[in-house]
Amino acid sequence: MSLSKEEVKKVAGLARLRMNDEEMERLAPQLSNIIGFIEQLSELDTDNVEPLANVVDITLPLREDVVSDGNCGEEILANSQDANQGYFVVPKVIE
Repeated sequence: MSLSKEEVKKVAGLARLRMNDEEMERLAPQLSNIIGFIEQLSELDTDNVEPLANVVDITLPLREDVVSDGNCGEEILANSQDANQGYFVVPKVIE
């Protein structure tokens, strides 16, 4: 697939990138190559392939879920400009 300069400009706008005409001309073939590679990947048969979180079949050790440094709410609220009944007081943001 070949991307035109207008399509590159649209993608750049969506990504909030500011580009001049020279940069767009240079990036158009690069983006076309990337899209071509993705199209190649879509041709692969992945029906019997399970999704992986890791390419190596390992199990990571889990640590115990214990509370450490808890019960210090008053010390934390001491850093606040305003606190009330154990909670931070913040300005209203929705009217």
